[in-house]
Amino acid sequence: MPSRRAVLSLLAASVVCAAAHADGGDDPFGSLQWPDLKREFFGTAKVVFDERVQVRGPAFAEDPMNVPISVSALGLPDVETIVVFVDRNPIRKVLEYQPLATLASLGLRFKLEQASPVRAAARTKDGVWHVGGTQVDSSGGGCTVSGATRKDGSWTQTLGQARGKLFASSPVGGENASRLRVMVMHPMDTGLVGGIPAFYVNRLAVRDEQGRELLRLATFEPVSENPVFSFDFPGRVAGGLRLTGTDNNGNRIEGRIEGRIE
Repeated sequence: MPSRRAVLSLLAASVVCAAAHADGGDDPFGSLQWPDLKREFFGTAKVVFDERVQVRGPAFAEDPMNVPISVSALGLPDVETIVVFVDRNPIRKVLEYQPLATLASLGLRFKLEQASPVRAAARTKDGVWHVGGTQVDSSGGGCTVSGATRKDGSWTQTLGQARGKLFASSPVGGENASRLRVMVMHPMDTGLVGGIPAFYVNRLAVRDEQGRELLRLATFEPVSENPVFSFDFPGRVAGGLRLTGTDNNGNRIEGRIEGRIE
């Protein structure tokens, strides 16, 4: 028969585990970085692990400088912000997305320094952060080597060029939705390569012909060189959209969206 001290210890451990689970502390990846990440990104806000936040990516990243992932939180109501971050990257935060008139989903490519959980957190109107993720293995080094256009010097001829295209359906929203894909030419230097300071796109927005913001994106160093993003709209979108933004050196980014959905 267990002693009174042993019983009390078991009860105390059960209480701690229950509290941790309720507060999102029971990380499904068992990541040692999770407590620091939770503090850094969410502070004292409520955090829950939620299967409705889906992050999809390759099991193994063959090119650690261009790792494709997609994020969807369509099962959640009233999503205000989506944050994408990587546990074991030297720079953890990848982007912050506000789907003002779009669906709570996006696609992107990012740099991966080593095998790591890749996560997305969606904040709903009630202030709760809903977290999902996937594990991506890699040979690594994506954040600490320079990109192709930096190596050959061609980035100076294309810097800030931007374009986009509308598609009449969306793999996320179905036939009644539409997809927008945009590309911005930029070296996206992390600042972790010797002699090359951090130089990256930090703000993007898409506006309609009346100047109304449809989406807002804050991007950071781990986004891949010449970034490509995909966004989904709940219905048909009229033409005449504009992509605008800046980089961390104050250079302006502007582009028209090609195509019109009838």
